[in-house]
This record gives sequence, C-alpha cells and structure tokens, in this order.
Amino acid sequence: MTRRDLLFAATAAVANGAPMPNQKLGLDLFSLRSQGWSAFELLDFAKKNGASSAHFSEPRFLGSLEVEHLKRVREHADKLGLAIEVGFGSICPTSTRFAAKEGTAQEQLLKMFGVARILGSPFVRCYLGSANDRKGDIPFEKHIENTIAVCKSLRDHDGRHGIKIAVENHAGDMQALQLKQLVEEAGTGHVGALLDPGNATWTLEDPLHTLEVLAPYALTTGIRDSRIWLDDAGLNVMWVPMGKGNVEIDKWAKRFGELRPDLPFSLEIINLASPRKFAVHDPKFWEHYRDVPAWVYEGFLAIARRGEPYEAAAGEPVEKERREVAADMAYSRRLLGLD
Repeated sequence: MTRRDLLFAATAAVANGAPMPNQKLGLDLFSLRSQGWSAFELLDFAKKNGASSAHFSEPRFLGSLEVEHLKRVREHADKLGLAIEVGFGSICPTSTRFAAKEGTAQEQLLKMFGVARILGSPFVRCYLGSANDRKGDIPFEKHIENTIAVCKSLRDHDGRHGIKIAVENHAGDMQALQLKQLVEEAGTGHVGALLDPGNATWTLEDPLHTLEVLAPYALTTGIRDSRIWLDDAGLNVMWVPMGKGNVEIDKWAKRFGELRPDLPFSLEIINLASPRKFAVHDPKFWEHYRDVPAWVYEGFLAIARRGEPYEAAAGEPVEKERREVAADMAYSRRLLGLD
C-alpha cells in the first residue's frame, strides 16, 4: 500500500466514524491473570498481539521486585519496543481492600515508586477500594478523604522521583465526579486517574459520561465492553467481549481519540460468565448509593432499557481467556485503524 493509499483509507475510515490511527494499543496484563506466565511471556504475548504498552497492574505479574529482575524485565520490554506501566492495590487505609500487612499506604506507594523508576513507568496505578466500601460503618465520603490525605502526604516526597499517582475508578467504588474531586483536591500536579469504562458500569453510570468527566485527568486507561439490561429483579451489568456490549464502545473509542489521542487505548479484559445484579427496584439498595446523581443514573438507565441479556461462550477457562484477549486486541486494532 502506498502512502497515498494509506492516507485515503484512513480518511475514509474517519468519514465512516472510525478514529484516526494515531493512538496506540495497550494491554493491562491482568487480562491474562489465569495463564501463570512469567513477566517475559506476558510481554511477548502483548507484543505479538499488537500492543505498544504493557501494564503490570499487580506486582505478582512481574514475578519479583528484586532490582536485577526488574532491570531484565525492562530490557526485554525495550527490546520488544514496549512501554511499561505499573500498579498495585488500595491506598485507602480504611478500605476493605487495603493490605495493611504490606505496610502503610505511604510505604507501599514509595516501594512502587522505586519499581516504576526502574521500569520507566511515569506513574503508579492504585485505587481506593471497591463497592464494598459503600457499605459498613465508615461513610464512603470518609474513604475518599483518607485517600486524598495519602496522596497529599507524598506530594513533595523525594522518593516519588517525579512519578505520578494514577487512581483508578475501581470495582464499583467511585463515580467519575467523585474521582475528579479526589484528583483535584489531592493535586493534579502529582495525581491523575486511570480511566476504566467497565468499572464505571458498576457505579451505575454511562461510560461515555465517565469519559467526558475524567479524560482531562487521565494518565492511562483500562478498557473493556459492557452489556447492561433490566429484568424484574433489577439491573444486570456484564463485562463482555469487545463489540458485544450495548454501551457504544466504538463511539467511546472515537470520542476518546478526540479527547486524549496522547494516551494508549489500553485493554483490561475481564469477560464475565454471568452478570452482576443491582437490586435497584428495592429501596434498601439505594442506602449505599445516595451519592449517585439522578441525572447520571438516568443516562445509565437509558442504556439498560434498550439492553438484551447476554450469554457467555463456553470453553475451558484458561484457554478461553487467552483466546478472548487475543480477539479483543484484534477488534481494538481494527477499531483504532492499526491493521
């Protein structure tokens, strides 16, 4: 294909609603959590399937945090032409997800800043917690305050090496407006967001709304498709293969390319076997979701009203995971105009 042919094809694709091929594909290696592979094998898979960056969202995927091992991982990624991103878990001391045995939130972040420095990651991804933190004796707003305090405490710490903190909207914890507030109060000079449209659906919001709110603060992404539908018991939310959802993931990708062409379209594939159910018809359900703005929920409900149930494909779980991640990466390459 000549340069002129390539430009013509790209222009035609944009005219038909596709984003320009100026973005790069990334892969969160949590997508391959069942494979039992080494860091090197994970990087090889990412490269083979068209990624330009690989996100080690949990230290376990690195295999070891020993300096010499991390240097070998960095060398392998450099040889493949892959950028590396790193992350770990909760930094909220009051969250049910917080691993207190690993030290204080500050100690855990400082440790991961050192890892990020060796691997060349410009940030460390972390999160508040999960939907479980909306329940219990501690108000959810207090969890947010505690997370902000941790981020603020390391703003000028020498051990940060200029590396930023990327807080994810994670597992049904914060809605986009809450994460926006967290980033702004903690300080945009050293804190940003990991933008996850799949997790947005677990907070009862339209991923397109999440994108519009968080795009200015995003440091990276964790993208997957979702199917949402209603039944007599309430709302069903299911993470599904790319292109099988009803949240307009193609439209989401195009808008993302318009807003943040500098960021990777990084996939975090978690295709579920069954939906997560939200008993929204039960008034008691809303005791834990009083902070959800009515206008945000109405946008989410509009998606659910036009949704249909989804049945996951059968297959041996480990092989199915590998096959579906490869298929979703292929779908995304086409979507981004990279093929």
